[in-house]
Amino acid sequence: MATKEFKLPDVGEGVAEGELVNWLVAPGDAVSEDQPVAEVETDKALVEVPSPYDGTVKELLAEEGEIVPVGEVIITFTVGDDGDAAGAGEEPEEAEPAAEPDSEGETAPESVPEAEAEETAPAETDAPEPTEGRVFAPPSARRLARELGVDVAAVDGSGPGGRVTDADVRAHVESGGTADAADADAEAESAGPKDVDVGSSEPAATPRDTDGAAGGTSAGDGAASAASTSPAGRERTLAAPATRRAAEEAGVDLDDVPTDETREGEAFVTAEQVQQYADAVTAAKEADAGAAGAADATAGAGAAAGEGAAAGGDETVPYRGVRRTIGRQMEESKYTAPHVSHHDTAVIDDLVEARAELKERAAERDVKLTYLPFVMKALVAGLKEFPYLNSELREDDEEIVLKKEYNVGVAVATDAGLMVPVVKDVDGKSLLELAEEVTDFADRARERKLSRSEMQGGTFTVTNFGAVGGEYATPIINYPETAIMGLGAIEQRPVVEDGEVVAAHTLPLSLSIDHRVIDGAVAARFTNYVMEYLENPQLLLLE
Repeated sequence: MATKEFKLPDVGEGVAEGELVNWLVAPGDAVSEDQPVAEVETDKALVEVPSPYDGTVKELLAEEGEIVPVGEVIITFTVGDDGDAAGAGEEPEEAEPAAEPDSEGETAPESVPEAEAEETAPAETDAPEPTEGRVFAPPSARRLARELGVDVAAVDGSGPGGRVTDADVRAHVESGGTADAADADAEAESAGPKDVDVGSSEPAATPRDTDGAAGGTSAGDGAASAASTSPAGRERTLAAPATRRAAEEAGVDLDDVPTDETREGEAFVTAEQVQQYADAVTAAKEADAGAAGAADATAGAGAAAGEGAAAGGDETVPYRGVRRTIGRQMEESKYTAPHVSHHDTAVIDDLVEARAELKERAAERDVKLTYLPFVMKALVAGLKEFPYLNSELREDDEEIVLKKEYNVGVAVATDAGLMVPVVKDVDGKSLLELAEEVTDFADRARERKLSRSEMQGGTFTVTNFGAVGGEYATPIINYPETAIMGLGAIEQRPVVEDGEVVAAHTLPLSLSIDHRVIDGAVAARFTNYVMEYLENPQLLLLE
């Protein structure tokens, strides 16, 4: 058997990192090659990452919600010598590895002579003999178990697939899992009330019992003690990216969070410890601010103040994933391409009538026919006549590329943000084919089931903000494209015909261009050309 590491691959061109949204497997699961093991969000796509091996999941090395750089190991597999999955009865893995790297990267010898072992191994660090069977635990949890004299196989794991965490080991000790723990508890009780340890897996404040006593110490006092005695001023603290985000959102300095965990000789803090410390600090502040009184009154006031602060305070939302990608794309586009917007309105009574007639025919073929396929056909006609709007400026090469493909991106609003699937070769597809493809893309975009390739290769983009109301806007170009068309709401509005004011169906148009490539006059002529096709839909038969 062999252990294989799997690094986060580059799931899209130019991607440097991705957010691990969801694990699809747990330690101990048998997987086959190409089976999805995780969902990773990168750019504007939610991508399933497949396993490269036939084997068994050994360990998950990233947390859900963590931002993982491309090339970082996220999962390990146990595979046979020939790459096949290891059978349940074939795997020789023990509860604790025979040799494990220490903090300096050196590996302990596999065996030590008995006499030498008696001289070199401290008696207090000897762990009980491991029980038989597979135990899933990271090296840090196994190391902590040895230090506390705990049989890691006797610990109930709360992680994915029953994985034993550091907190599980501590909880096992505090619940009387070892004789040493029981002795420590007895000694603590004889010494007096115990301060809250915000670095442990226990709650930050000790709950009061039914008669109102809690060891003579209120919740606020315990929290204050924990906060005031916490080690501060560490020069360096290791933590996962998700933990650092949690600390930042809670306004907590990682170097102040108590911890007895280490990684590579440095202090290591978990998200749970950050939350416990933040709760303790908050409780301490509330206790200091509140009026002095009875212990239960102080605890009740502290709890109420905490709830009020949570209810009335500002809400913070992580800026990552699709939202961060959209922001970066918009920033790059806006600060790279000088935008100019051109507005006009098409009178489309004939288009409304034509669509109404064709809508029933399309429904007979289970196709939902909207106005968008007509607009896309009209746009392609305009792009053929004015090719600079279907172009890309390559500054480094000092050239403008006039694209000969007509791939129209369609902006779709979803709960996760704006996604832009690309309809390829619009010039070669019929209205019904376009309608069917647009509907499929929109549905899958809202379900986060688009692949990255389905959102690449666009040469021009259309955004229908009129679907949620509004007439005109200044849409931002989907860089490195050079133009984007925005569609307002189709409504009856007053227009002048033969000197008379009448009601007519109109479609407001908002065209944004990269002024480095396209002049304003060209933008106006392009819009007029598109409007001609929309106002006379029979011209679309020529396309």
